[in-house]
Amino acid sequence: MSNDLTKIENPVLIVEGKQADNERLKAESDFLRGTIVEDLQDRMTGGFTADNFQLIRTHGMYQQDDRDIRAERQKQKLEPLHNVMLRARLPGGIISTDQWLAIDKFADDYTSYGSIRLTTRQTFQFHGVLKPNIKLMHQTLNSVGLDSIATAGDVNRNVLCTSNPVESELHQEAYEWATKISEHLLPKTRAYAEIWLDEERVETTEDEEVEPILGSNYLPRKFKTTVVIPPNNDIDLHANDLNFVAISEGGKLIGFNVLVGGGLAMTHGDNATYPRCADDFGFISKEHTLAVAAAVVTTQRDWGNRVNRKNAKTKYTLDRVGADAFRAEVEARAGVEFSDSRPYEFTHRGDSFGWVAGIDGKEHLTLFIENGRILDFEKADFDGANSGSKALKTGMLEIAKIHQGDFRLTANQNLIVAGVEPKDKDAIEKLARDHGLINDGVSNQRKSSMACVAFPTCPLAMAEAERYLPGLVDDVETILAKNGLKDESIILRVTGCPNGCGRAMLAEIGLVGKGPGKYNMYLGSDLAGSRVPKLYKENVDEAGVLTEIDQLSARWAAERNNAEAFGDFVIRAGIVDEVKISVRDFHDD
Repeated sequence: MSNDLTKIENPVLIVEGKQADNERLKAESDFLRGTIVEDLQDRMTGGFTADNFQLIRTHGMYQQDDRDIRAERQKQKLEPLHNVMLRARLPGGIISTDQWLAIDKFADDYTSYGSIRLTTRQTFQFHGVLKPNIKLMHQTLNSVGLDSIATAGDVNRNVLCTSNPVESELHQEAYEWATKISEHLLPKTRAYAEIWLDEERVETTEDEEVEPILGSNYLPRKFKTTVVIPPNNDIDLHANDLNFVAISEGGKLIGFNVLVGGGLAMTHGDNATYPRCADDFGFISKEHTLAVAAAVVTTQRDWGNRVNRKNAKTKYTLDRVGADAFRAEVEARAGVEFSDSRPYEFTHRGDSFGWVAGIDGKEHLTLFIENGRILDFEKADFDGANSGSKALKTGMLEIAKIHQGDFRLTANQNLIVAGVEPKDKDAIEKLARDHGLINDGVSNQRKSSMACVAFPTCPLAMAEAERYLPGLVDDVETILAKNGLKDESIILRVTGCPNGCGRAMLAEIGLVGKGPGKYNMYLGSDLAGSRVPKLYKENVDEAGVLTEIDQLSARWAAERNNAEAFGDFVIRAGIVDEVKISVRDFHDD
C-alpha cells in the first residue's frame, strides 16, 4: 500500500542551513567538468582526487578498489588498487547483439574480472577498469551507440521499463516513453562528450541556460524513474522517485498513473531515514508525460533538502512538505491537472523464465542469471559457490553471433533473448543449455532471490551479498523442503549495506549488511511489492539467519491460510507489524 496523500499546515518548502559540501562541488564543477581531464593525465595515482572522485559519478562511474587485497597492499605501502565501475545508460534495458559483442570483448580485454554484471537498474556494469583504459571504455561504448551519461550522481538515472515482450505493441510504446523520458531529463552539459569523446568545447553565452531542468547545482540527491505495465511489477516501482504506470484501453496506451516518492535507502541507527513507498498522484494522458516528468524533477530540485544529504531524496521532501503540496506544485509547473487514478493491479513481480510466444509471431527466451554475473565460472574464482561448468559469458557470446533479434535486460538481473525467429529457436536453446544458461533444476526459491554486488568491489559494503547469496539459497532450499515447502518460495534479498541497491526493503525477507557476517533481518513485504518490511532481528550472524528462517518457515507451513504468501503471513501472525506509513511505522520509536 502506498502512503496516503498528506496535507501539512505551513510546510517547510526550503530547508535552511549550511549546505552539504556536494552542493559546493557541483556549483564549482563547471557543469560536471571539474578537473577530470587533468586527473586522467596524472599517472602518480590510479585514482581520482578531490572533487573528481564524486564528479565522475555523473559520468556513470564509481571509483572502487579490490577490498580483498587492500590490507596486503597497505602492508606493502601501496595505495589501494584503484579502478572504476561503469554503469551504462540503457533505458528500458534493450541492447542489440552488435552492442553485446562489443561489451563482451571489452570485458575480456580491459576489466579485472572479465565479467559483465547485469544490475537491478536494468543495465550492465563493467567492474575493475584501470585508469589508462577508462577513456577507451567510453569510446568503445560510443562506437556502438551507447554511453554512461547520468547513470550515477545527483541526476535522473537509467529509466526502467517493464520487460515484457509478449504484449509487444504496448511494451514497445512504453519503451519509447522510457527512452523519451531519459533523453528529456538528461544533463544538457557537453562535459561527457568533451572529456571522453574529445569533442571540442563550444562556449555558452552569459545568458544561456545550460541546464533548464536540472539546474546549475543539479538535484539534491539521486533520482530514479520507471515505466511499468501492470499486472507485473517487475521493476519494483516503489523503489523509485517517479513512476509511470501504463494504462491501456483495447491494448493501446492512453496514459499513465503517476506515482511519486518511493525509495529504499536508509542509514543504520538514524531513525530520520527510512524506506518509503510512492504516493499515487493520479492519472495523466500520455501527451503530458514529459511535462509532468520535468515538473516533478524541478519541484524536487527546488524543494529537496540540500543541507542534509541523508534526507535529500524525494521521499523525504514529500513527508516534509506534504504530498498534497508537492502534487499541487507539479500541476502548476506542468500546466496539467491530475485526474483520478485509473484502476490497475499488480498481481506479481519478478521474471517469467523459459520460452514464451509473442503476439508478433516471434519467440522470447528469459534466462535466469544468478546475481546477474555473466562470467565463465569454470575459468574464474570470483565466486566459489558458483564454480562449476557454467560458461555463461561464452554462451551469451555465441547466441549474440547468430541471434537476429535483440537482448532485453531485466530489473531483476536476468536477460531475455527477444524476437527469436521460430526457425532459430532450437539452435538458441541448444547454445543456452550447452553453456549452462538454462538449468531445469533451478528452484523457485533461487529465482526469487537477489543480491547486490557488495564485496570485493563496492566501497560501501559492510557485509557480503553476491558471494553470500548462492550458498544461502542452497540452505534455504533445504529448509523449505524439510518443512514441506519444496515448491514454494520467499522473496529473499541480500544487500551489503543499507543503501538499497539489491532492493531488500521490498523483500519478504530482507537481509541488510551490518558488519562482516552480520545482517539486520527485515520481514513482511508483499508479492506485489507495495509494502516495505519491518525490522525483525538486528545484527544476526549467518547461522542465526538460517535458524530464524527455519523457525519462521515451519510456522508458515503449519499456520498459513490456504496459499497465503510468507510476507502476508508474518504480518497476520503478529510476527512483525505492518508498515503502512513509513515515517510513522518503520521505526519503533
